[in-house]
Parts: sequence; C-alpha cells; structure tokens
Amino acid sequence: MSKGVNLLSNVDLVVLGGGSGGYAAALRSAQLGLSVVLIEADKVGGTCLHRGCIPTKALLHAGEVADTARESSHFGVNTTLNSIDMNGVNSYKDGVITKLYKGLQGLVKSRGITFVEGYGKLVSRDTVEVNGTRYTGKNVILATGSYAKTLPGLEIDGKRVITSDHGTKLDYIPKSVIVLGGGVIGCEFASVWKSFGSDVTIIEGLPHLIALEDESSSKLLERAYRKRGINFELGVRFKSHTVTADGVTVELEDGRTFSAELLLVSVGRGPVSANLGYEEQGITMDRGYVIVDDKCRTNVPGIWAVGDLIPTLQLAHVGFQEGILVAEEIAGLNPRPINYDGVPRVTYSEPEVASVGLTTAQAKERGHNVVELNYDLAGNGKAQILGTSGSIKLVAEKDGPVLGIHMVGSRVGELLAEAQLIFNWEATAADVAPLIHAHPTMSEAMGEAHMALAGKPLHAHG
Repeated sequence: MSKGVNLLSNVDLVVLGGGSGGYAAALRSAQLGLSVVLIEADKVGGTCLHRGCIPTKALLHAGEVADTARESSHFGVNTTLNSIDMNGVNSYKDGVITKLYKGLQGLVKSRGITFVEGYGKLVSRDTVEVNGTRYTGKNVILATGSYAKTLPGLEIDGKRVITSDHGTKLDYIPKSVIVLGGGVIGCEFASVWKSFGSDVTIIEGLPHLIALEDESSSKLLERAYRKRGINFELGVRFKSHTVTADGVTVELEDGRTFSAELLLVSVGRGPVSANLGYEEQGITMDRGYVIVDDKCRTNVPGIWAVGDLIPTLQLAHVGFQEGILVAEEIAGLNPRPINYDGVPRVTYSEPEVASVGLTTAQAKERGHNVVELNYDLAGNGKAQILGTSGSIKLVAEKDGPVLGIHMVGSRVGELLAEAQLIFNWEATAADVAPLIHAHPTMSEAMGEAHMALAGKPLHAHG
C-alpha cells in the first residue's frame, strides 16, 4: 500500500467517506478524468446501502407481501399467512444488499479509483491520514455521513433499546415495540413491524407524525395508521425509561407509561464529524455540521463537504447529487446549485407519503397567493384495483406555477418522477392538464388533479 501511496501523493481529489455523497463524487470525478482516492472506514455504499435505505425498503416489501397474503381473500384469492421466517427475510434483504454492493465495488474499480479502507482524519488542509499513511490532494471532499442519535440519559444497549442500525438486522419479530420518534424512520419501522404482526406504539413529541410534511399528508397517514391498528401518542415528550428482564417501560412527561418488548429510538440523525480534524483546520461548523455555500464549498479553499455531514436534507439522493455537483465544480463545468425545494421526498410506509416542493404553510410564509386542490384517489381506477386510499394535493400560485405536490397512497412514491418535473420546470396546472396519462394507472391521478386545478375536472367533483 505504501508503495502506491507515494505514486498518488498529490492526486486531484481525496474523498473521505464512501457513502452516497462520497462515492458519487469519486465516480463522477474519475469520469471527468480526475485522479481520485476514496477512503471509507467500513464498506463503500455507506449507511444507505448497508444500514438504511436499501435494507429498510427490503423489509417494507417483505411486510407488503405478508399483508397481501393476509388480506388476499379481499381479491378472491384464498391464502394463509402461516408465519414469517426472519432468517428468510434477512437472507432476501442481504442478497439485495450484496448484489448492489458488488456492483458498486466493480464501478469503483473500473473507474481507476484508489480505494482505501480505514478511518481517515483530516490532518492538514489538503491531507487525510489513514492507518498511518497520508493522502494529499488538490481538493478534499468530506463525506463522513451521519449516525443515529439518542436522547440524554437514553442509553442504546442494542438489545432492548435499539436504533435503526439494529432494527435492520433483527433476527426475530418483537411481540411489541415502542417507537420513539414519528418521523420518516420511525413511521417506516412501525409499518414494517405491524405488517410482521407486532403490537406497535409510536411516541412523537410534535403534534403530527412526519411533521415536516404537509399537514394534510400527516393527517391522512395518521388515519391510515389508526385503521391498521398502529397506536401513536402525539404532542407528548419522553421523560425516562426502565429496562427490565423482559422489556422496556417508557414514562412520558405527562406521567403515562408504556411497556413493550423493544424500544426503537428514532429521534433523528446527527453528523459524523467529531475528532476528525475539521475544527483544527479552521472549517466553520455548527452543532457538528460542516457549513458550506451553494456549491458545497467550506470556508477553507480546496475543502468541500456533502451529504448528511452538511445541514441539507438527510436523503441519500441529495448526498448523491451534492457529490456530482462538487465533482463537476472541481472539473470546471460550473453546474447549477441544487434547489432543495425541488428534492423529492418519500416515506415508504403503508400507505406511502411522497412530496416535492412547498407545503401550504411554507408557500404562505413566503408570500405566495396560494390556491389548493385535493384529488381523492377514490376516483382513480388503479387505486380501486389496488385497494388503496389517499389523495394528491396540489399547492399552487394563483394563476401561476405549481409550488408543491403532496401525495398519500400505495405506491405514490413512483409518481414523484413526474411531480418533480412539474415543480422544477415551474409548470402551471394548465401546462400539465393536456398531457396524456396511461389508463388505468396511478399516474392518471396526477393528470386529473392538474385538470381539476386548471378548471376542467372530469373524475373529480367540483
């Protein structure tokens, strides 16, 4: 290794962290002819591939299969859900991860990127040290990601009190679970465990589940969760917990207690930045996050930061795009900064919640003259075939562009491709209304919603 290091002592780019942001930056830079060293303490792919997006969505799909078997008589098909084999579920999940991981390893190798395994630390403005070896680059990209946070006094033991990292690797189905935190991660795990047969209670301190979404979407999800038998307590905060031989008891600030076999702590993710040399090199930080400009430049020339390490949306596809942005900026292509309002967002629960653009509250705060339209999926043929309910809500400027699209229902995440084009191209409802959507598809609901907002509703009352 040391022999190779001397040859690469001054490469174009050293990337610290091989998650979505880091590997995207490395791949795009290599594609543009830059020499790249990619440093990762664990496995390329990071949290998303190994502990986050991919494993949780595989578990959610297994849950969907279980629900389909359980409810098949609604469709005239008589099946019985005998049991859920967690060894089999994990084998399926791990198979998906392994296939994607091998593909990613192959991409890194084929692009001529030097991959270094180990914990890296920034030791000067252009140098990262790994296992006693130093890698110097004209540019350094910090992409060290995030970790699952907890609350003061709430110790994670990995057995009774766990985070999402442990949740993706459980080899049994808990009889009962308390989910502390009703954001995206908490709601997704609640959905999985309910599908697997667990008794689930979500504790959320804010007034709604997935509180960052439009309030209408939160209310629809809450209604769906009540119907599914997922319990939740809103607007009340955690006070303390007690671990016993057979479970966990949680006390809330209002004095009520809840007991379960397992406690999942899903109170958000924090940046991995401690003891990595960032402050010592004079990088501007805020609560552990690295502060950057709209091109992901830090205040230190030649040092960039992307992904969960910076205070933008903590989504794999955001880090991925930030990595590409930096690579292209370094290569002199002058890419357009990311419009974070235009980032598609999905909670992969049952039902799914998907959105792009502004909520009604945000649009009004920014001074827009807002008009809204709700299209009920009851009028959509494919939604009836699937047996799903929900809606598509449009938020728009009066006589102007669509400002936000908010959806609830099975598989609505797949509709985000069109939704983000509508938002990012600043289309009006009248622009979208003439577009033809295949029948019968869920995408027709997108067309119908815009037809209704444009003043020509067909399958909508109004």
